[in-house]
Amino acid sequence: MQHVGSPLPPPHEPGHGAVAGWSQAAHHPGPPHPGTHQGSAPVPAAPPAPGYTPAPAGPMPPAPHHAPAPPGPPRGQVPPAPDTTGHVPLPPGGPVAMPSVPPATAAAPDPTGTTLAVLLIGPAGAGKTSVAKYWADHRRVPTAHISLDDVREWVRSGFADPQAGWNDHSEAQYRLARRTCGFAARNFLANGISCILDDAVFPDRPVVGLGGWKRHVGPGLLPVVLLPGLEIVLERNAERSGNRRLADEEVAQIHGRMAGWYGSGLPIIDNSQLDVPQTARVLDDVLARSIASPPAW
Repeated sequence: MQHVGSPLPPPHEPGHGAVAGWSQAAHHPGPPHPGTHQGSAPVPAAPPAPGYTPAPAGPMPPAPHHAPAPPGPPRGQVPPAPDTTGHVPLPPGGPVAMPSVPPATAAAPDPTGTTLAVLLIGPAGAGKTSVAKYWADHRRVPTAHISLDDVREWVRSGFADPQAGWNDHSEAQYRLARRTCGFAARNFLANGISCILDDAVFPDRPVVGLGGWKRHVGPGLLPVVLLPGLEIVLERNAERSGNRRLADEEVAQIHGRMAGWYGSGLPIIDNSQLDVPQTARVLDDVLARSIASPPAW
């Protein structure tokens, strides 16, 4: 039985924002505090040179009048820097809405020129990353590829490798990576850049299933399952290295569980006999049908 840990705290819960106690004054000191000693002790004036006659003492001329200087920032705070870099406002990222369905009289939608959010699902060795990168590279509109495995591996020290056993730490890091991917996808989409995400989502593991992706990205996310035959998956897995390569028994187990997507209503591509460009073209055909009739998930 899988052990489910506690969910991650909300993004803005106390203790999860800026580091408490950190002060920018260490890097940008503010104006001197009244009463503090600045510089060295005053040096007495040198005696006049021989033959020099000082001017007779008289009334001091009035000092020129200057407007009082505006008060500086409180001690320990940095004054706001002038906007000299050309600040470009960016639309905030909200939940991705469903793609607009074309009217019945319109031609079939062209996914190659449409801003989309796609989730490519499949077992290890299915070719998700290769297909996602190729698909993103060959679109007519700006497109980003976001790999959940890559984001998980941003954690270097303390990385919880699921191969060592699924536990509270690996689940928490998975959820954190998925939330980070969703945040990135929403911001890309809000600024006109399509996204394709890839993840090995299991149909029988709700805690790390499609519900989280829908919650973090939005209802407009279009899931597609990439599921070649077991022999192909084993061959591709054998070409991997590092923690991306799994034992054959584990690959077979994952592949068997992925078969649960049949009958789910999600589109499935068997790319056993397809190379990467051919799979990307089939993916476009599948997405065109998903735009016209979004899958219920």
